[in-house]
Amino acid sequence: MAIHQVSDSLSNLNDQIANAAKILGRSKHRIMVFKAIYAGKKKFKTKTEICKITGLSEMRVLQEAGILKGSHVVDQTKEKGEIAYVKISPFITNHKKVLSLAGNKEKFEKFPTKVNPVSSKSQQTTIITKYPQKLIQVKQIYIDQFDAFYKIKKIKTSLKPAPVDENKFKASVKKIIGEAGEFTDWGGEKNDLFTTRTKLNGNRYSTVFAFKGKGKKGILKPSMMGKNGDQIPRLYQSVADIYVLQYWDQIDQSVYELMYNLAVSVSAIQQRKVLYCIVDGNDTSRLIAAYPSYF
Repeated sequence: MAIHQVSDSLSNLNDQIANAAKILGRSKHRIMVFKAIYAGKKKFKTKTEICKITGLSEMRVLQEAGILKGSHVVDQTKEKGEIAYVKISPFITNHKKVLSLAGNKEKFEKFPTKVNPVSSKSQQTTIITKYPQKLIQVKQIYIDQFDAFYKIKKIKTSLKPAPVDENKFKASVKKIIGEAGEFTDWGGEKNDLFTTRTKLNGNRYSTVFAFKGKGKKGILKPSMMGKNGDQIPRLYQSVADIYVLQYWDQIDQSVYELMYNLAVSVSAIQQRKVLYCIVDGNDTSRLIAAYPSYF
């Protein structure tokens, strides 16, 4: 059993409620899953129960619940061998408040948070939840491990990230891995690049990429990816061996957790090995330095 410990200060209650509302946004399916998990007195809902309540497919439930888990809006466990999602504080008693703020811009802006503080007593509590380790075929790999990017191993790992144009970076990656196909960006695409040209230790793998360029600034979080914060779940809708996310600057821990959780979901449903790779600003700069003629 692994122990997950979360520190929760009551002085941050409104901030947590506001963050949960922001994660839900206007996403109809995410709201449905959130409602299903927090409905009634039961502390958790299994994947099957959520599917039955919402009418959503198993994959869709796992994707949306994965976002909630990665954003610390729910926790995850197993009940009789099945994935289940657990209510967590402070949303057990405040889930209706979260729902009332989700997608309501006017009400959300008037809701007091640290930016617009209100007086409250600060008390520190600790919440400990237990869940079993998952026997899932999931592994995180790194940009250094791709055969096509072997030169990056010679570049130091302390380069300062610099803004990168998304389309230019995508075109350069295509050239390095030898992918000649054309990939046009549009609002509902599952990925920015799909290729079967990537290799690990001489073996070919199908790989999908999601690129985030200088159009985004600051530490990358799930809510910054896609209109409804659903770009990572859409990436995992692609059938591939490796899922790659790249950003020119720092990436928040919640993105790493979401990439892992969705990899687990895909591996569990499709019963296959899933690899994922996250390329932050430092590794992006290293790649550019290793292949200057391509960039």
